[in-house]
This record gives sequence, structure tokens and C-alpha cells, in this order.
Amino acid sequence: MDDLFAGIAIFLIIEGLAYALAPRFLVRMARLLPHIPEDQLRLIGLSTITLGAALLWFLRG
Repeated sequence: MDDLFAGIAIFLIIEGLAYALAPRFLVRMARLLPHIPEDQLRLIGLSTITLGAALLWFLRG
């Protein structure tokens, strides 16, 4: 359970940093998202999940 809370904390820190350091970039990305095809967004999401799972497996293994 500690790992879950640590993961959530790290996620919140990274999200907060993005908003604090690059708010204009995030606004521009939000404007671009509706124009990106769903299939491309899905592929990016699945790729990110796969990379994250592989990295976690490597670090824990």
C-alpha cells in the first residue's frame, strides 16, 4: 500500500511541476488535443502504459 501512495504522490508532483513550470504549453496542448485523431491518442496512451510498466518491472526486478 505504501508503494501505491508513493506512486500517487510522485504523479501529483509531476503534474504540479508541469502546471507550475509550463502553463502556456499546457494550454496550447489542450487546444491541439481535439484535432489529434483518437487512434493516435490511443496509441500514445498504450505506448506510455507499456513503457511505464516495463520501467517498473525493470526497477522492481
